[in-house]
Amino acid sequence: MGNTNSLCGRKGFYNKETLISSVGNNSSHDGIRTIEAVKSCSFSRKSDLCIRIITWNMNGKVSYDDLVQLVGKDRKFDLLVVGVQEAPKTNVAQLLQTASSPTHVLLGKAKLQSIQLLLFGPKNSQPLVKDLKAESQSVGGCGGLIGRKKGAVAIRINYGDIKIVFISCHLSAHANKVDQRNEELRRISNSLISKDKSTHDLIVWLGDLNYRIQDVSNRPARSLIQNHLQSVLVRKDQLLQEADRGEIFKGYYEGTLGFKPTYKYNVGSSNYDTSHKVRVPAWTDRILYKIQDTKNIQTTLYSYDSLDQVNGSDHKPVKADLCLKWINS
Repeated sequence: MGNTNSLCGRKGFYNKETLISSVGNNSSHDGIRTIEAVKSCSFSRKSDLCIRIITWNMNGKVSYDDLVQLVGKDRKFDLLVVGVQEAPKTNVAQLLQTASSPTHVLLGKAKLQSIQLLLFGPKNSQPLVKDLKAESQSVGGCGGLIGRKKGAVAIRINYGDIKIVFISCHLSAHANKVDQRNEELRRISNSLISKDKSTHDLIVWLGDLNYRIQDVSNRPARSLIQNHLQSVLVRKDQLLQEADRGEIFKGYYEGTLGFKPTYKYNVGSSNYDTSHKVRVPAWTDRILYKIQDTKNIQTTLYSYDSLDQVNGSDHKPVKADLCLKWINS
């Protein structure tokens, strides 16, 4: 374990007291601590475990070419974790296995209708895998043609004596459903984390959390993004606002939102929604993590970014590269 890769970090962001006032920095939140990805273009050679984490709402469609871009060509990480929402009925796991070969093989998967979580590891890594378990928790949704139920799936794994739980979720949509999303997170956490008596060194949440931009209308939001000032909108992000209030994700980390909002796009392009709905752009797709054993494990975030070149959905995928190291080994 502990490979190198050519992956660059992102620069930080800045906030404004209002959308037109002067700049004021603030990267810490009561619930979520926002950190910059390391400005290095490689995974650490001294890491004990390096993980690539990807989340993508597929909008019920799949393209093998998109999956190839999702996985990437330079795959010198240990674990590859892919969480998808609104996945089509096509066998996404099989397509991803083909796209990730010959370097990685499927170790485990979890599924709740269109919510899926797929875990890949290097070939011949089975001896490092212990206690792999898949779980799910529904929180509502009507299903529909592709089964767009809301909820979460989880994979627990002991990999090389590092105990990890990955949770991929899809929460309720629309800007006015903040309290409902908070309650869904609490229900999922209670079911998939709190009731589990075993300990975890690392907890990773990924998915379409569906939190939106609060009290900013479409035109000013798009104008800021067009002028590469989307960082001004970070202060209005509902997820960070709810974390500030102590409602969700206490003690978690997230990379800086240096990339453009990942929803909603015209399918097949990198242009924001021009349909009759004309959604306000938002960072609906997120990756967060929490270290339980801070005395013995050190983490480094090497990248946190969207994959703008993937155009097959109305969402852009989000990718994080995370490395762990035993401090006292």
